[in-house]
Amino acid sequence: IPNSSSFLYKELWDKNTGMMASRAVIPILSQFRRTWSKNNVFCQGFTTSPWRLLAAVCLQRLPVISAKCSPIEQQFKEMLQQMELEKSLISDHEMRLLEDVERLRRKQAGDYDSDEEDSRGGQEIVLSQDLEDMWEQKLKNFEPAPRVRADAEKDLTSLERCMADSLLLLSEHQVGDKKLWLMPQSEWQEGETLRQTAERALASLSADFKATFLSNAPCGVYKYKLPKGARTDSLIGMKVFFFKAVLSHRAPPASTNKPFLWLKKSELEGYLKPAYMKNVERFLIDQ
Repeated sequence: IPNSSSFLYKELWDKNTGMMASRAVIPILSQFRRTWSKNNVFCQGFTTSPWRLLAAVCLQRLPVISAKCSPIEQQFKEMLQQMELEKSLISDHEMRLLEDVERLRRKQAGDYDSDEEDSRGGQEIVLSQDLEDMWEQKLKNFEPAPRVRADAEKDLTSLERCMADSLLLLSEHQVGDKKLWLMPQSEWQEGETLRQTAERALASLSADFKATFLSNAPCGVYKYKLPKGARTDSLIGMKVFFFKAVLSHRAPPASTNKPFLWLKKSELEGYLKPAYMKNVERFLIDQ
């Protein structure tokens, strides 16, 4: 602000109808002018920031099947089922069972009226007990899909593993002279938002992942400084902003140039650096 001190003094003079600002205000205005000149981000510009910006995507595959019940959960489930059974009304099928029993009783007693059955149009009568026997046989022949696939459990790149848990996507990145497992990330480019950068990071994987981003705002940030030998006057370190997304669809597996892993939260510690893991844990929710 040019000549900010004189400008503010003039405004105060006019608003107070000719009375000058008190002496207690003048030092505050002077300090404001010095602070503004030193820290004005508009004068410095964002491009001169010594921190390089990156965006990463925290992609989750939500549970596909229900988790196994604990013993207390199983007891509570059985109690609710028993309460529901005791308080429930008679269903249509149960009413039909009672009607069949009554029809058989009348037929055996000799007061059975065949005209009542003729009114049904000559259709064959199927007793409810016969239906139950048929359903029971179908149930015996039914084989549910296995909850755990041994081959998929060992394959950390498979989306078919740990179907009752939430999985997180990690990809391999070249950082300096090392290869590290990180959430898919990419460096911010001028003209795009951080979310667009995160979307580009996900699209850079050869696998065709379709994701739904949960927000335009990041859910976490990881800040670190470069080694002293790699620092310059214009570059001190990196700031990685994380965006949450949920896997909505995946095309059939294809060849990929970048290795990736699908891991549970409890498995991340074996692949992520401690400092990185500490920041990631803050926005991960146990499933």
